[in-house]
Amino acid sequence: MMHIFEDHRERITTGLALLAAVLVIGLIDNFFLMWLIFGAIYLLAFKEALMLFGIEDESLIFYGLGIWLVAAVYPYGDDLFVLAGVAYASAVAYNKELEWKSFLPFLYPTAGMLFIFTMYQEYGVMSLLWLLVVVAMTDVGAYAVGKSIGKTPFCETSPNKTMEGVVGGIAVATLSGMFVGLFVADFIVSLLISAFVAISSIFGDLFESSLKRAADVKDSGDLLPGHGGVLDRIDGYLFGGIVMLVLLRGLV
Repeated sequence: MMHIFEDHRERITTGLALLAAVLVIGLIDNFFLMWLIFGAIYLLAFKEALMLFGIEDESLIFYGLGIWLVAAVYPYGDDLFVLAGVAYASAVAYNKELEWKSFLPFLYPTAGMLFIFTMYQEYGVMSLLWLLVVVAMTDVGAYAVGKSIGKTPFCETSPNKTMEGVVGGIAVATLSGMFVGLFVADFIVSLLISAFVAISSIFGDLFESSLKRAADVKDSGDLLPGHGGVLDRIDGYLFGGIVMLVLLRGLV
C-alpha cells in the first residue's frame, strides 16, 4: 500500500483535495455556487478542447461564456448546444470563411457540461453524487482489476486498458452506483442506469484519449498535478452525464 502511495503521491494528493472540494460544494448545495463552479470547470475544459481540436481562435471562449450565462436563467440548459449549432450553421452559411471545426468545442465539452448542470437542476445534488460514484468507481475498478488480472488489450486507442479491467470497472461501478441511485430511482432503474453510465464513461475516456493522440499530447493540460488537465479528469463525466440525464428522464 505504501509503495502505491509513494509511486502516485502527487496524483493521490490532488485527488483527495478535489474530493474534499466536491464534498464541501455538495453539502452547501447552492444553485449559484454550482453554476459558478461548473462554469469555471467548463471554460477551462473549453480552452483545453481548443488545443486538442487544433483551433487557434481563443475568442471562441467568449461564446462559450455566453452560453453558460444563458444557462443560469434558461431552465433547459441541455438544449442550448442545439441552439448554438443552429446559430453556427447559420453563420457558416452566411460567412464562407468560417470553419466547421470551430464548432467542435461547442459539442465537446459543452454538451456534457450543460447536461450535467441540467441534471442537477432537475434531480438534485444526489444525482451528481450518483454520477460521481459511478464514474469514479469505473476508473478505480478498471485500474485495480486491470493491474491484477488484465491481459487482453481492450482497444488501440488506449493501449493500457485491458478487457478484464474494463469489465471489472463496469461491474464495480454498477454495484457501487446502484446503492447511491436508490435515493433517486428504484432498484432496477438504479442498476440499469449505473451500468449504462459506467459503460459510457469508459468511452468518454477513450474519446479524450483519441483527441490527445491526434493532437500528439500526453495530457490535455497541466493544471492538476499528477492528473493533467481538466478534461483529463472530467472526460468520463462528459459522456456519463449525458447518458444519465437521458435515462433518468426516460425511466424515472
